[in-house]
Parts: sequence; structure tokens; C-alpha cells
Amino acid sequence: MSRRPVAVFALAPWALGDVFPPDLVTRLRQLVDIDPATTFTSFEGPAAAAALAQADILITGWGCPRVDADVLAAAPGLRVLVHAAGTVKARLDPVVFERGLVVSSAADVNAVPVADYTMAMLVLGAKQAFSRARRYATAVEGAPRDWLSGDGTGLHHCTVGVIGASRIGRLVLRRLQSFDVEVLLHDPYVTAAEAARLGAEPVSVDDLCRRSDLVTVHAPALPETRHMLDGRRLDLLPEGAVVINTARGSLIDTEALTRLCATGRISAVLDVTDPEPLPSGHPLFALPNVIITPHLAGAQGRELRRLGEFAVAEVSRFLKGTPLLGRVEPEHLPYSA
Repeated sequence: MSRRPVAVFALAPWALGDVFPPDLVTRLRQLVDIDPATTFTSFEGPAAAAALAQADILITGWGCPRVDADVLAAAPGLRVLVHAAGTVKARLDPVVFERGLVVSSAADVNAVPVADYTMAMLVLGAKQAFSRARRYATAVEGAPRDWLSGDGTGLHHCTVGVIGASRIGRLVLRRLQSFDVEVLLHDPYVTAAEAARLGAEPVSVDDLCRRSDLVTVHAPALPETRHMLDGRRLDLLPEGAVVINTARGSLIDTEALTRLCATGRISAVLDVTDPEPLPSGHPLFALPNVIITPHLAGAQGRELRRLGEFAVAEVSRFLKGTPLLGRVEPEHLPYSA
């Protein structure tokens, strides 16, 4: 390429500022020509058309419009798409790969805070911290505070069931090796030998539910995984079990989960729900043994910068002709989160 490569931002303005602070923009501009004051959330209109016509590199993120055949027709020189966020699954038409574009995603970077969140919730969930804290806060004036004895609580010697050896699931499995726990894994694409290397025993979903004190979900949302944890399987969970979902809300039957949690037999930690968000006044919000967070397990606040750092490094690697660390292969896309 005789001229300097041209890059275009296509992500929400808030994401541009948080993911690419000024020093990262400066670093990026040492590699490519890019207008840091312009970012597109739609590829309609003359400004987007003019930018795409010159683009060699498209840097995308949250708020990026879908990249399809029309976008590619408007960007004849486009060679690589670098996604400074998690999954690109819903943002790319298959024609992107047919055209031969290189696609990279910062999904591995975004997976780190999700795995950390999961581990925190495993520790707190095993201690029944949320329901015990709520009982403690609402104790009747003058009555003994409900400290509880803690019998049967704690992560030590628990059985943890991991559903899905995704990039996040594998990070969780790696972190669990530091704890004295038994680990079960359900993933139809993982062999027994690979599960052993991950420190887990491969089992069916039913067996995992029967044996696990805590279940953490890291599978993709596919037609075959919808309501993977339905009423029948949730009923298999032992008394006091905790279900943690940071994947997709559709993997759990919300109605069945509500019924089981309302009995007090199991607890839940949900960073995703079905529907998302839950309607105001949904009974899950009121249950003392359920905590619902607003899809915040992924990169937030100060963590967002790491996505931008990764994207800038990927642009550098691409221009040098070295392998991209976040390269997305089209055959893997249907099974990603």
C-alpha cells in the first residue's frame, strides 16, 4: 500500500470516548489516517459513503451498524474489520467472509471481566451472601441479628457445574483450578481428554444438574440451547443450589426459575434475563435469594480501555502482516456467544 492506510470508526459516540481515550487515538493515528471526531452508527448518507469509499480498515464496537453487501459495495478497498467489543455475531452478514475480509474481535479481552464476575458470584453465592445480607438488613428491631451459622456454605469442597467451555467458560475453569472444588463440565464439543486438561469431568446436563452445588452457564444462544435449563432440569438441582447466568437469558426458562427460587429451594445470580430487561415488578426482583445485575459482567468503566488497547494492537499486527490474536473464523461464528 503506497499511501497511508485509512481507518474509519463505526461505533456509538460514548463507546468511542471510553474505549479509545485520547492517548490511544494518538497511538492509532501513528498507524493510520483516521478522523477521531467522526464515528458512524449508520452507514446511510453522503458522509458515511465518502468515508467508506476511502476505508481500508473499519474499527467497530457497541452501536456499530450491520456490515452487509451494501456496505462492502460502498467500501471497495476495505481489508479488515477490527471489533473493539465482544461478539460480532449479530453485526456481520456472511458476505463479509465471502468477500475475504479479515475480521478480528476483542471478545477474549471482554471475557476476562465476565470470568472475574463469575468467580466473585461463585464465592458469594456459595456463602449465600445475598439472601443472608437481606435478612440481616431487615431484622426486626430488638431481635437478634440473623448472622446464621454458615453451616453448609462456602465454596470449599463444593461441586461446580460449568455449562459451556466457551472462551469465558475456559477462563472460569482455569480460575477454578485454584479452589478446592470438584468441577463438572457439559460441552458436546469437548472431548473427555480435553475436559481432563481443563480440570473437569465431562457429564451430561442432567448429571451436572443432579450433582452440582453451583451451576454457571457459559453456552451460546442457539435454537438447541434455548431453555437448556428448563423446569425439569432445574428440579434436578440439589437443595440450596445456586444458578449463575452471565451468558444469555434464553438459556434458562425464566418462569421455571422463578417458581423454583420462590420456594427457596435454589438461588440465582443473573446478569442476563429473558426477556431483557425483565418487566418492572417481575417477581424475581423481590426474591431474597435472587440477585439480578444489569448485564454488567462484561467490560465496564476503566475496563473498557483494554478493548481499545487490543484493537490498536490488532491494527498494528495487521499492518505488519503478523497473525491477529482475535481473528474470527467464519466456521466458528454460529457457535459463538
